[in-house]
Amino acid sequence: MRRSFMGAIACIVITAPALVLSVPAEAAVPAQWQNCAVVNNRLPHGVGRANARDHTSGTPVTNFRRDTALYNTAMRANRGLDRDGDGIACEKA
Repeated sequence: MRRSFMGAIACIVITAPALVLSVPAEAAVPAQWQNCAVVNNRLPHGVGRANARDHTSGTPVTNFRRDTALYNTAMRANRGLDRDGDGIACEKA
């Protein structure tokens, strides 16, 4: 009986910090990559890989900032910024 009680206490002590330190996904995203409105304040036409092409049925956006390293940083922070998967985050005409 004492052994199972000690095992339960050990389990609580080990897992308690993980429960306290868990953070919602939205809070983990750096402020500059929260959403496209924030990104477009700094980069009015979005940011994309150097070789990216806009996927659109209309006139493609070509005046976005071409910076592969910055695009990769944005994708690590928030994958939702490039919803169509064309290599351009937050593209806007």
